[in-house]
Amino acid sequence: MPGHVKKTTGPDPDPSEFLFISREQKMKDQAKPYDPKKSFWCPDPNEGFVECQLQGAKGDKLVTVKLPSGETKDFKKEQVGQVNPPKYEKCEDVSNLTFLNDPSVFYVLKSRYQARLIYTYSGLFCIAVNPYKRYPIYTNRTVKIYQGKRRNEVPPHLFAICDGAYANMMQDRQNQSMLITGESGAGKTENTKKVLSYFANVGATEKKEGEKKQNLEDQIIQTNPILEAYGNAKTTRNDNSSRFGKFIRVHFAPNGKLSGADIEVYLLEKARVISQSPAERGYHIFYQLMCDQIDYIKKICLLSDDIYDYHYESQGKVTVPSIDDKEDMQFTHVSWQHIDAQ
Repeated sequence: MPGHVKKTTGPDPDPSEFLFISREQKMKDQAKPYDPKKSFWCPDPNEGFVECQLQGAKGDKLVTVKLPSGETKDFKKEQVGQVNPPKYEKCEDVSNLTFLNDPSVFYVLKSRYQARLIYTYSGLFCIAVNPYKRYPIYTNRTVKIYQGKRRNEVPPHLFAICDGAYANMMQDRQNQSMLITGESGAGKTENTKKVLSYFANVGATEKKEGEKKQNLEDQIIQTNPILEAYGNAKTTRNDNSSRFGKFIRVHFAPNGKLSGADIEVYLLEKARVISQSPAERGYHIFYQLMCDQIDYIKKICLLSDDIYDYHYESQGKVTVPSIDDKEDMQFTHVSWQHIDAQ
């Protein structure tokens, strides 16, 4: 999905319901039926794993379980895993589970996701499950919740990882690294942008009254539409897939204020420039240039009015329902203007 959000007026919405578990939900979770000797997970072809009741063992290798449907079935011992006590329901860190098995981890992630809690810790890692919706958990109001707090004082969030890295940098005076990885559509691009936004916020310098000059924090944020235009494309799995790898360095002054940023490595999928499969599309910038949003672009680039005149960029899709090329071209154009103005 394109990462541009239209600005709205008024105060930031309350993010609490997307970060904290309510007391009512906690009480409901604690009332969940549980038998420490019989509650197990077993494989299921549709759900992955389902909770079942252990009936007994057959020798040293097989166990008999009762499925939710009432059917009994035999599994190898290594295929079943014990269910955790109700106190671990929707736990914030899966490394704290009493029984750390695959189905228990998946269950925690699923139950938190269903409760609109998309971040969960796994030791030093922060797992993000993409909701494919916009939750109000990246606002300035949310930043204030996490700023200057220890990780165990606040709910799991990317901002807690960011603030920990920032605090370690200021205390130890050493460089910090954050690795963002995952499959296509997992949310790597969006989370990278949120990391940059957080550092731009906590490292911002105060503007003087009446100052209109584009500051460094704004410039760093303004690079996002440009990077997406020139490096993102539609694939079969993701309409706004990043087809490049990048190592972003953010520089801070000794007082903790932002002093600059640069991209160390930029590895672009070059083959996409001249070839796309029927269900895919080239880089967004080509279709933005052809959409007539900026009326003089085609003229100065000597472009025709028909994108099908350009075989390299019309072998697959030329429009994507979830992407507004005109709006995105405007974002790209404005971003270039802001950066060039400095």
